[in-house]
Amino acid sequence: MPDFFDAGRPHNGLTYEEYREKWRAQKDRSKADLDPEERKTLHYLNYNWERQTHVHEQYTPSDDLKDALTGIDEPQLWMVLTEPWCGDSAFLLPVIAEAAALRENITLRILLRDDNLDVMDQYLTDGSRSIPKLVAFSEAGDERFTWGPRPNDARTLFASLQEEYDDKMNAIEELIAHYEDGGWTTADSELADALRASRPAPSRR
Repeated sequence: MPDFFDAGRPHNGLTYEEYREKWRAQKDRSKADLDPEERKTLHYLNYNWERQTHVHEQYTPSDDLKDALTGIDEPQLWMVLTEPWCGDSAFLLPVIAEAAALRENITLRILLRDDNLDVMDQYLTDGSRSIPKLVAFSEAGDERFTWGPRPNDARTLFASLQEEYDDKMNAIEELIAHYEDGGWTTADSELADALRASRPAPSRR
């Protein structure tokens, strides 16, 4: 069991509803007293709000994912490390949240990455604090599976874009376009695969 789990930090994380309310309050604040960097962040918060709203409106969990979820026969806590300014998360966190909502024995909690860097540093991706990162725990604190920060096709695309462009922002813009064209939907099948892979192997007698 990780020390942070034993300390109850995931348990005390934000519910998805609390996370969205916090996000809403941040994005709706006045620009009047903000410095240029804060205005830039506000810009991302508003664009990402529209993106996550679109996913919620368009997404219905697949039968494949629903089937995979039925294999969870124990209470689980799904911890997601993320931030509302993250473009990837705007498209992918709604898929995680919709999946978690289908099972009463799944508790979803959100930890803001920048407030929990010591936790984030235990789940790096190629040495990077990339988000969103989902970690599923049993009640005892055993890790059942992890997923994120991007679906495989988006990860492969972004790697190739980084080689193509000197300016990282150009690569990010094309990645966002990929998501806007429906690239976020592959998170559904990958989450189903992760759930199946986490099932205990049948005992042999």
